[in-house]
Amino acid sequence: MAVLSSCPDNEQVEAAESALPRIRRYLDEHHEALTPVPVIVEENQEELLLPRAAVELLVGVLTHMAAGRGVSIVPEHAELTTQQAADMLNVSRPHLIGLLQAEEIEYRKVGTHRRVRAASLMEYMRRDDQRRREAADELSAMNREPGLD
Repeated sequence: MAVLSSCPDNEQVEAAESALPRIRRYLDEHHEALTPVPVIVEENQEELLLPRAAVELLVGVLTHMAAGRGVSIVPEHAELTTQQAADMLNVSRPHLIGLLQAEEIEYRKVGTHRRVRAASLMEYMRRDDQRRREAADELSAMNREPGLD
């Protein structure tokens, strides 16, 4: 798992803030999804071609860095400890254990320890986000009903 320090320092925040608009502008002006993005290395003017998907991921990382937040990148096939998974969900470890026991998130046991596949955790997060959106939409619809103003 690649991890940026828990909080980027001021120099890193400024570098992210500086780079972000230029990268976003380039992506907005060049819509070809399968075309690699050229990057020039300043020191020797060497051109690198990066996959567009990697540059789009970089935009997400830079956005968090510019806001002063640390970033973790976890491969989809990675297995996480229950503490790592709880941290990614921003919940307590006991709450995560409850989700595992309720079969909301797939896991496997290695000896006495539980391991959570990152892909399973991300799928749970997608489902949970969808449930939240549906609940918010339902509340919004209820507030629009006549007589509830």
